Amino acid sequence: MIGEPWHTLAIVTASIAAVVVLVLRFKIQAFLALLIVALATGLAFGADPQSVLTAIRKGTGEALGFVAVVIGLGALLGGLLEASGGVSAIAHRLLALFGERRMPWALTAIGVIVGIPLFFDVAFIILAPLLTTLAMRAERRVTYFALPLLAGLMAMHALLPPHPGPVAVAELLGADYGRLAFYGLLCGIPAAILAGPIFARMFHSAPGFGEIGPPPMFDEDAPKTAPIGFTPALVAMLVPLGLILLAAVAGQWVADGPAKTALLFVGHPFTALILACIYVFLWLRFRVGVPAATIGDIMTKALEPAGLMVLVVGAGAAYKEVLIQSGAGQQITAAVASAQVSVPVFAFLLAAFVRVAQGSATVSMVTAAGLASPLIAAAGLSPNKIALVTVAIGAGATIASHVNDTGFWLVKQYLGLTEAQTFRSWTISATIAGFATFGMALLLWPFA
Repeated sequence: MIGEPWHTLAIVTASIAAVVVLVLRFKIQAFLALLIVALATGLAFGADPQSVLTAIRKGTGEALGFVAVVIGLGALLGGLLEASGGVSAIAHRLLALFGERRMPWALTAIGVIVGIPLFFDVAFIILAPLLTTLAMRAERRVTYFALPLLAGLMAMHALLPPHPGPVAVAELLGADYGRLAFYGLLCGIPAAILAGPIFARMFHSAPGFGEIGPPPMFDEDAPKTAPIGFTPALVAMLVPLGLILLAAVAGQWVADGPAKTALLFVGHPFTALILACIYVFLWLRFRVGVPAATIGDIMTKALEPAGLMVLVVGAGAAYKEVLIQSGAGQQITAAVASAQVSVPVFAFLLAAFVRVAQGSATVSMVTAAGLASPLIAAAGLSPNKIALVTVAIGAGATIASHVNDTGFWLVKQYLGLTEAQTFRSWTISATIAGFATFGMALLLWPFA
């Protein structure tokens, strides 16, 4: 499936353009468009049809094995809290505490703090109902509140352990984890601020940044219950976040044994979200007195929009897997490697090219680290500069989230945006964050 570098780049470019045209110009549903282009791309690379189908099945299965369950459980928890007024109570309290003008800054801080231990998709799914309710209460576009949170989550996901990308790069390059955390925060926080609250405040009112009003997943005719109250709702939202954080700490610092096994079990996103759903169910049933049938109706209604999200994310993962198996990443990195550039620029360009080509931030980081490793060894870089190269790789893997990235479709579906609106908001924000992180790394390079 591997051809010449520029032939490979031409196929990747054409496939990305095809998805955009099919979805935006011809209004074909994204799920179908992604599958069509995945099939066509695999065949264009010269793979036999059975291999293409296998790649699509592999990509879909691996993504949905985790993401589908998290989306479903997140939808149940969000539906229960929305129907009982819990999300609304939290949003009202946050707006009263921080005010509308300071709320984006608070959300950026939440994104950075929560994004250190939690995977991007898990944290976003748990907090998405809060974003949409904040937008409705403040009569703002949802992107005004979503982009600050997303920027914080995204920066930490690409730069800090224990996320798989930074950990893999640190191992390949021999980076010190303490230095990586220091420089990751030093470069990532300014980038999150620029790509989050500053970008959102300057451009969220521009055309194409979403509509003011409830997203499609909010159904005014859905069953409602008596108010659950602020404190129980806050506990329900913090339970999964706290348990997952506890598991992350246990994985690093607790010795092997029954206690660690138990903490890792209850802190897995599946278990944590299930426990949060059970907590809300029991509170509504026995403290608020909501009939079990009503709670069941709420949960069933909450799962309806989750089905489309799952299918679109799965199709995006299938397209990504075809690109990965095509060898596009290796071919494009070979083309970049022929250029004579400095180590951090080389690392950034490698990760950025692979990110644009096949979508996965983790794959692009590992690919770039593998190719940059011999160059770093030959250059005899200091530990601080090796940490900054790791940051540069994370920055390159952040830019240009688009149609071959499952995160693109997750953001689009949860925030109720069109594809064009997602490009104008999320894709640009991710690109700003990536270039800002890289810029900070370059500024610090002479002093490292």
